[in-house]
Amino acid sequence: MRIGVLTSGGDCPGLNAVIRSVVHRGTDVHGDEILGLEDGFLGLLEGRARPVSHDDVTGLLTLGGTILGSARVKRDRIRWAVDNAQRLARELGIDALIAIGGEGTLTAAKLFSDAGLPVVAVPKTIDNDIDATDVTFGFDTAVHVATEAIDRLKTTAESHQRVMVVELMGRHTGWITLTAGVAGGAHGILIPEKPFDIEAVARMVEERFRRGKKFAIIAVAEGAQPMPGTLRFEHGQLDQYGHQTFGGIGNRLANELEDILGTEARPVILGHTQRGGIPTARDRVLATRFGWHAVEAVHKGAFGHFTALRGNEIQLVPLADAVVRLKTVPPDRWAESEAVL
Repeated sequence: MRIGVLTSGGDCPGLNAVIRSVVHRGTDVHGDEILGLEDGFLGLLEGRARPVSHDDVTGLLTLGGTILGSARVKRDRIRWAVDNAQRLARELGIDALIAIGGEGTLTAAKLFSDAGLPVVAVPKTIDNDIDATDVTFGFDTAVHVATEAIDRLKTTAESHQRVMVVELMGRHTGWITLTAGVAGGAHGILIPEKPFDIEAVARMVEERFRRGKKFAIIAVAEGAQPMPGTLRFEHGQLDQYGHQTFGGIGNRLANELEDILGTEARPVILGHTQRGGIPTARDRVLATRFGWHAVEAVHKGAFGHFTALRGNEIQLVPLADAVVRLKTVPPDRWAESEAVL
C-alpha cells in the first residue's frame, strides 16, 4: 500500500516522532511505501511529495518541528481540493492519507473523507483543545517550557521587586496557562474561559505586598479578555485564512498594573518558544503511539477516524467527534487553581 502523510497547521513538538512511527510501522510490518506530502495540504493541492524511508527518519524522535513542512491554505483552495480529492490522490498515487494536525486540519480531513478520500487523522496541538482525546502531543512540551519560564522569572521578579506578566499561548482555551501557572506557582492565572477584572488582579498584588511579598507573577493566556465594563481591550480581526488574530494582552495588562500599583510591571511574551525544541518523553511516546495506530487504522480500513487517547488506550474516534466543540477549561478546574494561588 502507498500511504501519504502530511503535517498541517502550526508546528508542534512530536510531529517528527509521528512521521518516524508511521514509516517504521508501515514499512517494517506491512511493507508499505510512505509518501511525505510537502507543506501540508499544499502538497496535496500542488502534487508535491517525496518518498520517506528509514534513512529519512533517523534521529527524528528528538527533533522538533516537521521535516515535511507546513503551510496554511485559504479556505477556497481547500474547498477546490475537496471537490477534486480523488483525482489529486490518483495523481500522487496514494491509496490512503494520514493527516496530522489540529482542529483546522481535522476539519479539513473530515471534508476530504466525506468526499471519498481514504483519510485517517492524528491530532496535534499544544493547546490541548481537541475535545475527543484526553490529551494531544505537544501540550506537555509547551507546559514544560512555560513552567520553566515562570520558574526563571520568579528570581528576577523578586530581585527587582517587580510584577512580571507572562503571556502564554492559548487563543480560545487556557490549558497551557492554567497548567503551567499552577506548576510554576504563579500568583495570578488569567484564561480565555474566565474574563478577568483588572482591579481584582491589582488588589491581589497589593495584598501580596502588604504581606511583605514585593513581587508577583501573573500568567495570562494570549486569548484572555477583561470583563465587560472594566479594562478596554479588543483582540485583532480575522486574518486572510479566517482565523482571529490575538496578541497584546500581556503588554496591556503590565502597563495597567504599573499605573494602578505604582510599581514596575514587565511583560514577557513567550510566543513561539513554546512550540519549538525537543519534545518531552511523554510527547515522544504519545506521538509514537498515535503513528503506530494510524497505520493500523489504514490497514483496517477505518477511514474517517482519528487516533485519540482515552485513559491509557489509543482508540479510533470518528472525525466528526473531533470538530463538534473545543475542549475548554471547566469551572471545577478554575476553582482548583484559585485554591492554590
